[in-house]
Formats: sequence, C-alpha cells, structure tokens
Amino acid sequence: MLTSTAIRDIAREMRAAQDEMRQLTPFSARVPGFDLASAYAAADLMHEARVADGARLVGRKIGFTNADMWSQYGVREPVWAYVYEDSVRYVAAQHASCSLAGLAEPKIEPEIIFHFRSAPPPCAGIQFIVDAIDWVAHGFEVVQSHFPGWRFEAADTVVDSVLHGALLIGEPQPLERLAPDPVAALQAFRLALSCDGVERETGVGANVLGSPLIALAYLVEVLSKQPDALPLQAGEIVSTGTITTAYPVRAGESWRTRLEGIALPGLGVEFT
Repeated sequence: MLTSTAIRDIAREMRAAQDEMRQLTPFSARVPGFDLASAYAAADLMHEARVADGARLVGRKIGFTNADMWSQYGVREPVWAYVYEDSVRYVAAQHASCSLAGLAEPKIEPEIIFHFRSAPPPCAGIQFIVDAIDWVAHGFEVVQSHFPGWRFEAADTVVDSVLHGALLIGEPQPLERLAPDPVAALQAFRLALSCDGVERETGVGANVLGSPLIALAYLVEVLSKQPDALPLQAGEIVSTGTITTAYPVRAGESWRTRLEGIALPGLGVEFT
C-alpha cells in the first residue's frame, strides 16, 4: 500500500480530473505500488471531501460483476463506489432523455437496482439480504472513463468512482411482485438491449455474478472487510452491474430494453 502522502496526491489529482472533465494517464501505469488498498483509501478521501462540499450519499454501485467483461478490461473481481444524489434520476413513463455533456467516453449498462428498507447484516446469507430489500427496479447506468481508451487496471477504476457517470432508475416494484419466486426470477430473467431499433445483445440475470442478489451479498461481505468503508444503511440504493456488454453511446441514439421472465418494465433513453 502507498504512503498516506501518495494516496492524498492521487485523490486530489483524480478529483480534479473528474471536476474538470478531463482524462489522465492511469495511476497503475505510473505510480509503483498502486494497488486496490491504495485506491480504496484514496476513494475514501474523495468521498469525505465530496460530502464536506455538500454531496449527498444515496447508495453504492458495484462494477465488473459481469465476468464476461473481465478479460476485456483486465480486471479479476468486482469493485464498488459511492453514489451521490446529483448523479441519480428516477425516470417517469419508462423513457428518459439524457445529456452526455461532461461524460468521458460514455457507455451504457442495463442493470438491476435495489433499495434497502433496513441495513443488511454483515456476511449475511441471501435470505437476510432479501428481507432487507424495500424495492427493485431496472435502470441504466451511464459509465465513463477518465482514462483514455478505457485502458486501466481495477485499482484505477476504484479511484475513478468505478467509472460511474449517471444512473437512470425505472419504475420501482416490491420484490414479491417480480414473480412467484423472485429469487429464481432474478437469476433467470432475460433482457434484450437495442439501439435505434436494432437489437445488440440479450443477457440474463445470472450474468451479474450469478444473480443480482449474489452481487448484493458480495458487496455486503466486502464492506465488512474494509474498516474505513461505511456499511450499507437503510434507504440506500445499490446498482448491481451490467447484464450485457457495456456499449459506447453517442448523442442522437435511442436505446431500449425488453425484459422477460420478471415483472419489471423495459426502459428507453435518448441521448443528447
């Protein structure tokens, strides 16, 4: 792990790049010893600074839960980041317009989002996770990379808010309304992603670390092992990772999803 001075320098440089909407060379390519522990320590400093400046924490995001993307981006495990109110939008009528201004090399990811009515206990089983969930929704995360060409190591993404740009959340549903067996449905449902009327890919719930619920359990366990990380609290949302490949997006494109095997409506977004 890097020294505290080096970690502070990384946190300041990364936040400046985010605030100024510019890209930089990955830390992993120029800072010897930069690792996940150092990245999470820098991310903690950035979180403290953002909250001190008035940002309101509303939840977390989990990245790289779709193992099909690991070799593409050179990662070997999921990572997580804090999510703030100013990057989250609830979508009316299942269709949104989203500006790409200020986002670096944006991509779209269809995801499942959960909201907690109570704090899940650390290292809990799936049933304890289920009991803590308030509602479930389908949404889009727009991810970005402050590292040119999406070239990075896992530690770089941690300090870059796990590439979070914006989160569009569709109509929330109580967990029990998803299917007669919602746990099974979250693993087996299918999602078709299309752009301008042309289908790009079909994914399944199991692409997300086996199930979005397993991704939640993974996050709870990881947080319990990071003493400086805040545990999940009642009222937080968690976006669990992409069901399909992440696709580059451009202004003027219209993207849409269709879900089968689960009582969640599809979602549409037009990028401007």
